[in-house]
Amino acid sequence: MRRENQSSVSMSKFVLVGLHIWPEQQGMVFALFLGMYLTTVLGNLLIILLIRLDPRLHTPMYFFLSHLAFSDVSFSSVTVPKMLMNMQTQDQSIPYAGCVTQTYFFIFFSCIDNLLLAVMAYDRYVAICHPLRYAIIMKEELCLCLLAGSWLLSCAYALTHTLLLAQLSFCADNIIPHFFCDLASLIKLSCSDTSLNELVIFSLGPAVFIFPLSGILVSYGCIVVSILSVHSPKGIFKALSTCGSHLSVVSLFYGTSMAVYLSSSSGQSHDKDTIASIMYTVVTPLLNPFIYSLRNRDMTLALQILFRNSNLLAK
Repeated sequence: MRRENQSSVSMSKFVLVGLHIWPEQQGMVFALFLGMYLTTVLGNLLIILLIRLDPRLHTPMYFFLSHLAFSDVSFSSVTVPKMLMNMQTQDQSIPYAGCVTQTYFFIFFSCIDNLLLAVMAYDRYVAICHPLRYAIIMKEELCLCLLAGSWLLSCAYALTHTLLLAQLSFCADNIIPHFFCDLASLIKLSCSDTSLNELVIFSLGPAVFIFPLSGILVSYGCIVVSILSVHSPKGIFKALSTCGSHLSVVSLFYGTSMAVYLSSSSGQSHDKDTIASIMYTVVTPLLNPFIYSLRNRDMTLALQILFRNSNLLAK
């Protein structure tokens, strides 16, 4: 395709390679991902419902958790429904505007997950290291400011990448070797100068990832020091149970994020890169509700009360 026709290509569509599935496995894989997606949506919406209905969960920790659950639902909804539709229709194309929109929301919700986990780590630090001043420090105003800051920073970060992406031109090659519109894949397809895009990725990207992770590590470092200074086994157990669920989610989130980064940067096969991305975009939002439900006594009690009340109303 000639260079002068590149603008018409950029405004038409891309083709998502998707998952490499044998035709006889198509139905089973579709059912598997549909079940995982519905479980993700219902599980996270249940967490939001429990937090809204149970007054004992109206605390800063569960306030942030409800927004993390909403972010997980949205994050999974950015990629999975399109992937499921492609499996059913066998049409792997996605419009240019839809691809750019998907890229924006993918970056936005992955960034907000990152920042919310850091905010929740700070909340756990205050609860364990400064329990007597917890209500004074974690006031409603501070919680709202931390939440608004996370949303605004995520919006600005995603918008920066999206606006720069919209300036690029695309020539003959419009095949994306992924099941969603990945920013790195789109930049590789561009036939225009991408130096500014790459500069923003390598400068802002690590900052968005490292600063929240550093905050989490510092918070848990202080928590460990505080726990070691407690000589009561009961006090240690209480401190560990307070932050156990969050620590599990942090490990899962950053573990899968690191797997995606390593698989893409090391030039591994497309299949390994796809598996790592599925773990990050599908499995992590799926497991988070189970981690908080099974490892958190307050959530388990709220769930039992909800089921008990539902049974009473049914009778």
